Amino acid sequence: MGLLLISHDLAMVAEYCTDIAVMHQGQIVETGPVKQIFNDPQHPYTQSLLEAALHLHSDQEISPHQEKQPILSLENLEQHYTLESNLFQRLITGQKTQVIRAVDGINLDIYAGEILGLVGESGCGKSTLSRTILQLIKPTGGRVIFAGKELNRLSVGQMRPERRHLQMIFQDPHASLNPLMTVGENIGDPLHIHQLATRPAVKEKVLQMLEKVGLTPAEEYYARYPRQLSGGQQQRVGIARALITEPRLVICDEPVSMLDASIQAQVLDLMQALKAEFNLTYLFITHDLWVAKFLCDRIAVMNQGKIVELGQTVDIFNHPQHPYTQKLLGAAPLLHSA
Repeated sequence: MGLLLISHDLAMVAEYCTDIAVMHQGQIVETGPVKQIFNDPQHPYTQSLLEAALHLHSDQEISPHQEKQPILSLENLEQHYTLESNLFQRLITGQKTQVIRAVDGINLDIYAGEILGLVGESGCGKSTLSRTILQLIKPTGGRVIFAGKELNRLSVGQMRPERRHLQMIFQDPHASLNPLMTVGENIGDPLHIHQLATRPAVKEKVLQMLEKVGLTPAEEYYARYPRQLSGGQQQRVGIARALITEPRLVICDEPVSMLDASIQAQVLDLMQALKAEFNLTYLFITHDLWVAKFLCDRIAVMNQGKIVELGQTVDIFNHPQHPYTQKLLGAAPLLHSA
């Protein structure tokens, strides 16, 4: 059987494929055996892709962040779902009520100014944890303490003003933006929701944010619709929308997983620059270990609803302690330079 593998993950392509075809703007720009293409790329686009991918997979030292007071603390946090069988099933099969422990007793501190990576395979509970932190779903147990306030005890009305300080960058930028609103309206909407600026001031703030995320000329992008932008540009809009309320903590849920290597590198570099400029704290959720290694100060490894290992990024990669962490690292393809 033959296999056509369509992917933007060059490390996976290098690991599993024999031949490669590089596509750019609707055309095949280069083809050949994987080793030949990776060791001696001829087309400028192929060269830029490999350069960006190697940049993400390179070794770099991240200074451990020293901070005494956490900005966010999770204490024995739980999110359990009950799947109840019907009466007939219980009588005939003796099947009992099933409990899914999506988030199962998590204790975790996130410190101001750091980037904490949350890694694990699909279905391990990462996204459920993020929604529970944001109180989009109430936890079934434990506490979420943000800036000294126990969020899980707040009513909907009390939680609303806190949301401006807790923002999210989503995996699919296109799906997270309102297609009927212009780019400017999408970015400015949170300012109206939280009543942070008067209508004339909103446009000025949005134009400034468009400049900061590299969408220039800002006036032109302000009037466009999301469908008129590339995936990378849409994600920049998503980042601008998340930062427009000047949040203290940004939860990034697989924000570059749908982008190719060159755009990934651009967006990650942008996020690092904005973190420094706005003094942000990131909870960066990903299944891509090499993206986590590139960006994060510390890494928490999640498996079946639990944090099984937590430590400095360099320690997790060089001396993984838990068998699941060792398994994850062993299964992650690494792209090497020629």
